[in-house]
Amino acid sequence: MRAATANPLWEVRLLGILAAVFSVFGVAAVYGASSLWAIGDGHEGTYFLWKQLAPEQNGARRWLDIGTRLQPSEFAKFAVAAWTAMLAAKKGEQIRQFKKGLLPFLVVLVPIAGLVVIEPDLSTGAILLLIAGTILFVAGAKIGHFLVLGLIGIPVLWQQITSVQYRLARMVGFLSSGGDGVEASWQIQQSLVGIGSGRLFGVGFGEGMHKMGYVQYAYSDFIFSTIGEEWGFLGVLVILALFGLFLLLGFRIARRASDPFGMYLATGLTVMVGLAVVLNIGVTLGVVPTTGINLPFLSYGRSALLVTFLSTGVLINVARHGGARRSGGR
Repeated sequence: MRAATANPLWEVRLLGILAAVFSVFGVAAVYGASSLWAIGDGHEGTYFLWKQLAPEQNGARRWLDIGTRLQPSEFAKFAVAAWTAMLAAKKGEQIRQFKKGLLPFLVVLVPIAGLVVIEPDLSTGAILLLIAGTILFVAGAKIGHFLVLGLIGIPVLWQQITSVQYRLARMVGFLSSGGDGVEASWQIQQSLVGIGSGRLFGVGFGEGMHKMGYVQYAYSDFIFSTIGEEWGFLGVLVILALFGLFLLLGFRIARRASDPFGMYLATGLTVMVGLAVVLNIGVTLGVVPTTGINLPFLSYGRSALLVTFLSTGVLINVARHGGARRSGGR
């Protein structure tokens, strides 16, 4: 019992160490992936480390300019997780009912996701709903309700994909990956070639060639491909292991939280990071369609990085309160 009372909160320390390691590696990875590209465009090699994204890029209006440019949809992920966790904890057993449980969430979440989709940013809109859905499922919502909502949502999702040209092109590129003459599959093919060329130990930091026009956004959307080329299979394994450890700690913190709100919030934030990891790496490996989702901690993009750090801080706070509550209780 004494050993249990003297809880070292090792999850807090390890999570902080992971964030620090990811941060250092992320700075190195972004610099390695973008320095030659920046110099080729007439900028300093550190340009992409300090330059914020433009208010409108690739036809998407996803940024606010308030002295520094922020991407609202990134902060919407955190806000949705916090609000859903708070209301789910408040509703308690009512969450199992559709009218008093899921419906109030849908009234708020669907319009928010819809606003994100029309930016346009379909992948982030879907992630918002997945984060909220996971929290509600953990809180006790019935799986039958989700199945019905999923059946309703599939044709809506398909309509959104087929009605926008670049989304349809991405889907075609994904389905035709490896096919000859399919322009939309070029990114996926080059990403796989880049990862494969790294072999076991990689070609060396900053020495990758696929970032020089073969793979677009090698410092953001496809940074995992750059990592695979420059750091090799062993480097990729280390990154995957670190992300796996981060997610394990997040779910452990959620399970050991001192109250339902802390559990739901920690779960939602961990899922938020996990979804981004899976989707980003899945895109570079050609197992999911191109989404434009950043790799947490590592991809270029200050809004996403800030939200990831904020989420990590909240997880640490939940862990501290959970540890204090357990120690006090004993």
